[in-house]
Amino acid sequence: MATWSNLNLQDSASPLMEQLIFFHDHSMLILILITILVTYLMMMLFFNKFTNRFLLSGQTIEIIWTVIPAFVLMFIALPSLRLLYLLDEINYPTLTLKTIGHQWYWSYEYSDFSSIEFDSYMIPMNDMKLDNFRLLDVDNRIILPLKFKIRILISATDVIHSWTVPALGVKVDGTPGRLNQTSFMINRPGLFFGQCSEICGSNHSFMPIVIESVNLNSFINWIKKN
Repeated sequence: MATWSNLNLQDSASPLMEQLIFFHDHSMLILILITILVTYLMMMLFFNKFTNRFLLSGQTIEIIWTVIPAFVLMFIALPSLRLLYLLDEINYPTLTLKTIGHQWYWSYEYSDFSSIEFDSYMIPMNDMKLDNFRLLDVDNRIILPLKFKIRILISATDVIHSWTVPALGVKVDGTPGRLNQTSFMINRPGLFFGQCSEICGSNHSFMPIVIESVNLNSFINWIKKN
């Protein structure tokens, strides 16, 4: 995770995001090795004077440069397919949160509780406090419990939005007239920020997402107050 911190990317806060980072590192290692090999071969061809005037065909080398890339692709494809399956799998969610995108704010409904729903707007510059984050903080944060399987139902009322939280490995389009879903589990407490990553209009970059993950007791107390 230290490498990601040095690149100013958020550390993972969910098992799925950890798997995405591992797959990224796995793929990058293979690509770097291929780049080094190809560069070495090109330099050898540029600077040596080997010739073979009687070479008409080379079936052996053709088989080698066909079979080896096929095995390399298998090493990339199998972990990728496994990860795609895990990202789409939703098994027995404990909590369901419905998210609706508007121009330009988000609405949230806790479907398991009858009366908890609210809108979430970005805090304007004039109303910000010292502990707020510019262009990222909102007036109503999403409160979610730790270590629980959470299902997100996502839609929109006007144009296509995209509910994206990088630290959780979540990026799902909210499409008018359609209900998309995904799931995640938060494995550490904290604040996790995201933004709409779909070009949804002039204020597209001013509809952030803030998730506050808390322990179960704090979540229950928050539910009772609302």
